[in-house]
Amino acid sequence: MCCEYNFINIIKGIIVFVILLLIISLVVLVIYQNNQNTPNILVAVAVNGDNTTLGTTTIRFSRNNIVEGNALSHEEGSDEININENGIYQVSYQLYGFQESTGTFNFNAILLLNNQALQDTFNESPVIRNSSSNRMTLTSTVILRLQAGDILKLSGVSIEDISYQNARIDIEKIGN
Repeated sequence: MCCEYNFINIIKGIIVFVILLLIISLVVLVIYQNNQNTPNILVAVAVNGDNTTLGTTTIRFSRNNIVEGNALSHEEGSDEININENGIYQVSYQLYGFQESTGTFNFNAILLLNNQALQDTFNESPVIRNSSSNRMTLTSTVILRLQAGDILKLSGVSIEDISYQNARIDIEKIGN
């Protein structure tokens, strides 16, 4: 009876230990998963006065509206978006072009990676002629595989005297 009672207590102790070990393991796993699911998002905005160069130029962004995670960074006032982690990124932008005079009006946009144009991101606007409209917004979304150390830029491209009064770029790391 005595040995049987000790054996039952030992079994109960082992069961309690195993249950505590499982609970601790689950808590560690949940914490690890939450850290892995931290969003990596950057939203940078350019406002009137940020970009005074006419025609073809890279776009400077004066405000970072959202910066989450460590995969992306941007110094306010710069035209460079720094990629800090290898991965797959979704890049969306809006670029507002304006010309003082009416008439022929055309501008385009392209993403630059390490100062090299990514030709498959070229976004061409229609040519507007003899119209009272002298402004247009280009938008695009692309998915790119980027490496740590890469520098991404948005460029307005035009042979006309286009000014870029407003712009926005939204970048999110969506995969490894």
